[in-house]
Parts: sequence; structure tokens; C-alpha cells
Amino acid sequence: MSDFDYDVVVVGSGAGGAMAAYTLTKEGKKVLMLEAGRDYDPVKETPMFNTPAQAPLVGAPTPDKDFGYYDATVDGGWTVPGEPYTAGEGTEFKWWRARMLGGRTNHWGRYALRFSEHDFKGYSRDGLGADWPFEYKDIAPWYDKTEELVGVCGTNTGLDDMPDSPEGVLQPPPKPRIPELLVAAAAKKLGIPAAPMHRAVLTRPKDNRSACFYATECGRGCSIGAAFQTTTSLIPMAKATGNLKIITDAMAKTVEVDEQGVVNAITYIDKNTAQPVTLPAKVVILAASACESARILLNSKSEQFPQGLANSSGQVGRNIMDSTGADFSAEIPALKGRPIYNEDGHTANHLFIPWWGHKAQAKGELDFARGYHLELKTGFQAPGSYYPAKLQGYGPELKKQAKHDYGAQVGFSLRGEMVPNKDCFMEIDEKVKDKWGIPVARFHWKWSEQELNQVEHGLKTIRAILNNMGVEVDSMPSPEEAIKKGGEIIHEVGSTRMGSSPEDSVTNQYGQTWDCNNLFVMDAGVFASNPHKNCTLTIMTLAMRNASWLSEQLDKGAI
Repeated sequence: MSDFDYDVVVVGSGAGGAMAAYTLTKEGKKVLMLEAGRDYDPVKETPMFNTPAQAPLVGAPTPDKDFGYYDATVDGGWTVPGEPYTAGEGTEFKWWRARMLGGRTNHWGRYALRFSEHDFKGYSRDGLGADWPFEYKDIAPWYDKTEELVGVCGTNTGLDDMPDSPEGVLQPPPKPRIPELLVAAAAKKLGIPAAPMHRAVLTRPKDNRSACFYATECGRGCSIGAAFQTTTSLIPMAKATGNLKIITDAMAKTVEVDEQGVVNAITYIDKNTAQPVTLPAKVVILAASACESARILLNSKSEQFPQGLANSSGQVGRNIMDSTGADFSAEIPALKGRPIYNEDGHTANHLFIPWWGHKAQAKGELDFARGYHLELKTGFQAPGSYYPAKLQGYGPELKKQAKHDYGAQVGFSLRGEMVPNKDCFMEIDEKVKDKWGIPVARFHWKWSEQELNQVEHGLKTIRAILNNMGVEVDSMPSPEEAIKKGGEIIHEVGSTRMGSSPEDSVTNQYGQTWDCNNLFVMDAGVFASNPHKNCTLTIMTLAMRNASWLSEQLDKGAI
């Protein structure tokens, strides 16, 4: 690396790593980025127009393609060959690894909802979990900058769960679909509002990225850059400064320290040669994903840090949270037989149901402390290989029946906030190593009554909405049956929690570890709680804010 005298090493190229690199390089700092996966170019590699019929198994999910043949994740998933993880007794946990340049931003849902004032001070409100060491007003200006840079469509709603953006920041949202309007009307009868979903999808051109023209699912990646991913935005923009160098296939193993406990190097495995490489480092930013960054810290044991690097609090690997999840769908009689037309839109829901129960929780009227939202799956979506079993016969009569029922299905997906608990954590399994010789993570997981009660409330709400839409629901699954496994929503956060004290947290509010002032964490590991909203917008917002602060500290010579 003698040709590139870097100031900062960033581990990871997803939401946090790419935003940190972009921010630092724009400030004139030289950044070396390590990415565990291969190089990836969505402009060349995204199958924008291929149909399910052109794919093996009609594009159906397989163990090596969890979300189907066309999903953008090229070498990762819940199972990565040669890179296992283990689970404690009685635990079911699914750990997603992206293993590609751009990380999970290549296939995420692009839901981009701000956390609200309720979300940052949960402990102060109900005594559960932990507060964030700042308030919404402190982060709001950085949300403004991130939304403007990324490109988010939506509208200001005035709802207390959806903080407003400044005038002109949000791009116009797509129009609601007919089924979504029907759901909104049914929910309104219950006093529950629906609202346009905020998504990191361009509805107007921006920079050198085109507006969405409703081609295929955003999970495939986006060759025109309309659906946000770092590989078509932050990484190319950082490269354009001349201050970014990327090493792919670099599996970070440990962060090294000197005799004084100051970070001075990082060791990674070159996956092409299977050999370790140690590089000097003045400053290290871990943004490898919450659990991967925690794994690196726990594996970075030394005489100075026998329990793992930056772990004097004992909190590295603790406080892991994922979003709760539960799905339910039904056929709506009023939607059958309607005229068929193009109802594609930007492939995800245009309307959704944000959390409406803060006042009820404040009054103690609910038996769970944190909220959820309901995402909708509706419309004339591209048919796949599945058809309802009730379809009978063949030929014209079968086609007529299928056409009559097409587009009548409405799906609800609950996504809720989890309260951290002592049973949900990760540690290092010293008996198992991955193919690169690195000890693997072992997970422990258990949903609490908080989450089960929340899901039960959500299922009852879905049932009531469906009743208002003319659907008689005979039975609903129990919360234990309905709730998704830990890690299944792929929103795991909290493993290197930020806080106000080194006694019970790993980093300060800027992601700087209490134990090493030149070591930072800038992924979702620093989250003090896990609000029901997708975490990616807040990961990027924190990374922009914290990398800006780091740049100032470097200019001052404080680090």
C-alpha cells in the first residue's frame, strides 16, 4: 500500500461503511476500504428485465438464493458456504451476511423512515432497554442531509410516528394503488391512519441516477441507480475524489493494538490466497454489519483486552435486537373480477400503516411497550409459479378463473420494535472456525412477552381491517406460530451499543469506542434500541454525522 497513504481504514462497504468513506473522502481524508465479498457492479450485473420464466425453478428461492434466483445478493445469505455460525441450546437464529461490495444495500427494501422523538428515548418513557445519548432534534439536521443525498420519495404526514422533512427534500411518492386505498379506508374506520411509505427510490432524476420506471423488484439491484444502493452512489462518488481505495475479498479478522492499547493495525484474510495480511492503521472504522463487527472485536483479544477489544463494559455482543415480523394475507371479494391494468409502481407498498398507538401506550392501555407498522402487498403483481390450490380444471375455464381472482390478494407484513433482553446475545464459539481460520459467532435468542403481545395485537388489528373489507377470517395463528425467527427480518442491531457511560455501553454517541479513541463502529451495532422502522436510513445518517465529527477531530489532531 506504499502508493496510498491512507488516514482511515473502513471495514465494510454497505450503508455505514460507504457513507463514512464518502463523508471522509469529501473532506479530503484518504480512506482504505476492506470488503469481505467480491467486487460487484449493478450496472452490468442487474437482470432488470428477465422474467421468472427465464430463471431456474421459475426464480424460486433456494438455499443458496434465499430470496430467489434474481436477488442481488451474489455470494451471501443466511447460509454462506465455509462460513458457519452456531447457536446455543434452544436457539433459532438466522444470520444474514451479504458478502459483496455494497453489502445489504444492493437488495434491501429501500424503506427509509426516520426514527422519531419516541424512538430515541424509550427507556425514559417506559423503563425498558436504554436511551440513545442524544435526542431527535440533534439528529434531525443530519436526516435532512442524508435524505437529500440519497433521494427519498414520500410526503410529510404530520403523524407523530413520521417526523417531517424540510420543504423540497422529499421527492413525490407514487400514487396509491386501488387495493391500498381500500385498506386505508378500512383502517380509517378503526381510527388508524395510512400514509405514503418513504422509500429510497427516485421518482425524479438525481445526479447521474435516473428516476424509477417500475421495471422489476428492487431486490434485484438497480442498474439505473433509481433504487438506492451504495454501489451506484456513495462508492462511485467517493472514488471520484481520488481519496478512496478498495480491497475486495478481504475478510477482516482482528484489529491490533500496541502496548498502550492504541489501535495500530488491522489483519484480514486475503480470500484469493487464504493468507493473512496485516496493514498499519491510524484509525479504524468497523462497519461490517452489527454482528460481524462484534465478532471482529470479540476475536481481537490481547494482553490489554483479554475479553475482546473495546469490551471493558462486557457489552460487546450483548443487546442484540431484530425487528419482529409476522405475515397474513387474504383474498378480498371486492377486488375480484376488476379490470386488469398496469399497477406495478415501484414494486413495494405505496401506502402503509405507521404506528398509531403512542398515546395508548403512554396511558398504559396496551400490554406491550413498543410499536409496529404494517406493510402491504397488493396489486397486479407479476405471476410466479404459485397458483391457489382451489383452481380447478384446465383450458379456457381455468384461465378465466385465474384472471378473475388475479390481484385480489392483499398481504399484511407486521414489522415491530423489540425490547432488548438478557437472553439475546452473541459470543465466540472457540470450538468452531470458518474456512479462513476465524472463530465463528454463537447466537442465543428468545422472544419475550413484549414481542409476543405486540404480534398478538398486530394480528387482531389485521383481522379487524380485513373484516372491514368484507373478509370473514375464521382463525388466526397464535403469536408463537406467527412470529418470525430471530434474524429473519435482517434488522439485527445493538451488539456494540452506544451510550453515555463506558460502564454500560461500547461507544459514545459518535461511535467512538470508550476504550480506544482511534477505533469507531459505524454500523447498526451502535443502536441503543431497534425502532420498528428499517434501520438503513439511520445507519447512513449516523455514519455521515459521526464521520464528519471524526474528520474534525483529525483536523484538530485530537486523534
